[in-house]
Amino acid sequence: MRPATASLTLGLDVEAPADVVWDLLVRLSEWPAWGPTVRGATLDDGSEVLTAGATGRVRTVAGPELPFRVEDWAPEGAVRHWSWRVAGIPATGHTVRVRGSGCRVELSAPWWAGAYTPVLWLGLRRIRARAEGRRAGAGTTG
Repeated sequence: MRPATASLTLGLDVEAPADVVWDLLVRLSEWPAWGPTVRGATLDDGSEVLTAGATGRVRTVAGPELPFRVEDWAPEGAVRHWSWRVAGIPATGHTVRVRGSGCRVELSAPWWAGAYTPVLWLGLRRIRARAEGRRAGAGTTG
């Protein structure tokens, strides 16, 4: 389920169901709301939600639109995870661990991307805020 390469991982506990957090992680329209470096994304098949092996393009805040491919995909169970390659380079991993009525969300990056740690931390805080807001409000999207 996890990439074979070493990674750095940050996580936060979330007072919302794992389904709510997973939806935020796999629904492309949600990425700009929690991903500090993402302006938007599209899937090559025109759908809105990631699947195993999905390919598409991500628009970054730095300007370029880059191709991506989902590498690891485990969408069910007590631990859900996906990771991707962006422009052919190993990028972030996204994990949700069920914990009672809530969950833990984790973001990881390759060991050599230590400077990306503040971006991961901000993304985690945004995910938690959105998920806990949904728990109090309307539930998952779609």
